[in-house]
Amino acid sequence: MSRIGNLPTLVGVDGSPVALAAIRWAAVDAARHNVPLHLLYAIGDLGEFGSGFELGQFDFDNYRQGGLDALETARATAIAESGSIAELDISTELVDMPPIPVLSDRSKTARLLVVGTHGLGAVSRRLLGSVSTALARHAACPVAVIPETPAAPNRPVVVGVDGSRSSAHAVEIAFDQAAFRGVELVAVHTWSEFLRFESSGQMQEKGEELLARSIAGFREKYPEVPVHRVVTEDRPADRLVMLGDKSQVIVVGSHGRGGFSGMMLGSVGKAVLHAAEVPVIIARSAS
Repeated sequence: MSRIGNLPTLVGVDGSPVALAAIRWAAVDAARHNVPLHLLYAIGDLGEFGSGFELGQFDFDNYRQGGLDALETARATAIAESGSIAELDISTELVDMPPIPVLSDRSKTARLLVVGTHGLGAVSRRLLGSVSTALARHAACPVAVIPETPAAPNRPVVVGVDGSRSSAHAVEIAFDQAAFRGVELVAVHTWSEFLRFESSGQMQEKGEELLARSIAGFREKYPEVPVHRVVTEDRPADRLVMLGDKSQVIVVGSHGRGGFSGMMLGSVGKAVLHAAEVPVIIARSAS
């Protein structure tokens, strides 16, 4: 990834089964990249519970202890998952702050932020939690959103390519993911004749040229990664989800062509994030 050095992989912990899935995924990623793993449990504040609650009604000490117990379980899970790869440098943190602002702030000094698809109480992958959705829009580093059910490890990595700056960041992350997993990379570019004045043959040719340019430098950096190119007429999110559901991770830019620095989250990224059944990495950055 572009954020190199010894920056940690940051994981949001909430005690839910899907958070444990995110911890397992993050532990392997951190071990493979030889970076620290930081586990953070944000217990929020009493104001989040509305005017119906008063301090005397809420056992804050027990709530805090629950967070500490969840962090201990998270640490044990990370150690067990990464033990065969490397010894992880693991730190834990419990904060009396709402999760979205504190994780967003910590993401400024992280190489990757990992969260589950939803927190306690959600019932479906399509009911993406408010925390994961907000962080995918606002974090200052790439965000990996992990479902409870793991993807098969021998499947490829899929990346969306549109020639934008954000897409280049996604391609870089995708090559890195494919390299350490030892799998094929499927690079996808789609086009449409809608509101264009070129033939389908011309659109296809330009799409193939754009895709070739977009991956050229990374193919030299990661010669061990086999690349399968897909250039076709389709809606980008539809094609990425279709191919991605047979992959182990989908990587997309935080916004596409026409987006601007600091834009929240593009339509393609949002659609993939809410529809895919496998881990999704949003290639966010601080810039």
